Amino acid sequence: MKQDLTKEIKIEKHPFEPFLPDGAQVLMLGTFPPKPERWSMEFYYPNKINDMWRIMGVIFYDDKNHFWLEDEKRFDLPQLKKFLIERKIALYDTATRVRRLMDNASDKFLDIIETINLDEFFVARPTIRAIVTAGEKATGVIATKAGVEVPKTGEVVHCTCHGHDFDLFRMPSSSRAYPLSLEKKADAYRNMFRKLGYEV
Repeated sequence: MKQDLTKEIKIEKHPFEPFLPDGAQVLMLGTFPPKPERWSMEFYYPNKINDMWRIMGVIFYDDKNHFWLEDEKRFDLPQLKKFLIERKIALYDTATRVRRLMDNASDKFLDIIETINLDEFFVARPTIRAIVTAGEKATGVIATKAGVEVPKTGEVVHCTCHGHDFDLFRMPSSSRAYPLSLEKKADAYRNMFRKLGYEV
């Protein structure tokens, strides 16, 4: 019988606590953080070449480097948290325990062992009215829980899960590996925030 080598791969537990500002309106979910050696900070989207915080800089401040500390080659974590609290944006990921089948952060090579408990988030923050996922794997986890088809990139579907109504937005990945320019990614996220009533 062929041996299942995946059982020999270490299971990783999510390294960060959920970031849940009071009155959170939007819950943004990736799949799982990269390995610690790729972090520039102990927070979500920590890889300095990931474009999520540049996208937010473009949308809200017309400056892709608004959150970037060039002299220190890292993102400004206190400024990021202040921004997220003010905008009522919560952060976590769809996978809580994974195996990396390859030595990288690619979703394609993530074996998800355990997924997010959405009910806990809705109980903690009943104000959440939208979930934003980046990438097919993260979107698939939430779509499965809500019993809906996986929307195409840039599209939104209305969902009911655990008695909670919300809109599920599937957005482009902020990874540099995703073949879309920073400007076009920012346009997609800007349109999403406008649909949610943000002034951007």
